[in-house]
Amino acid sequence: MVEGDTRRMSLMSKVIRTGANVHAALYRRFSAPAFRRMAGLPVLLLTVRGRRSGREITTPVCYIESDGGYAVTGSAGGSDAEPQWFRNLRAAPTATIEVGDSRHVVTVRILDGEERDALWRRFAAEGTTFGGYEEKTERRIPVALLTPA
Repeated sequence: MVEGDTRRMSLMSKVIRTGANVHAALYRRFSAPAFRRMAGLPVLLLTVRGRRSGREITTPVCYIESDGGYAVTGSAGGSDAEPQWFRNLRAAPTATIEVGDSRHVVTVRILDGEERDALWRRFAAEGTTFGGYEEKTERRIPVALLTPA
C-alpha cells in the first residue's frame, strides 16, 4: 500500500466512524424508523471494547432475530476487508447491545457451517442490499449470534 492509499483509508475510517457516532446519537434520541432501520432490516447499537485501544466503541448494525438472540453480519458492503467492529467482536466474549430503548449484555458466538449459511441466506433475502455482497468479495462474510446473558 502506498502512502496516499494509507491516508485515504485513514480519512475513510474517520468518516465512517463519525457517521456511526452520529447515527448512534440519533438512534438514541429519536425512535423514528429512519434511524432504526437500514437496508430493510432493523438496527441495533453494538458496543464492544476495541481489541487494541480497550475503549468501548458503539456501531449501528443491522440484525435478524434468531434463537432468542440477534444475528449480525460483518458484510462491510461486500468489501474485501472485514469491518473493524467485527474484528473487535471476534476478540470479545461479551458486548452490549441497544435494541430500541432496551439495553442487554450479550455473549458473542461467531457462527460457521450450516448455521452461518442459513442466517446469511436470511440476510440476503430480507435485506435490500446484502444479496450481491458475497459476489463482490473473496472473503467469507462472517455472521455472529449475540445472545442476552
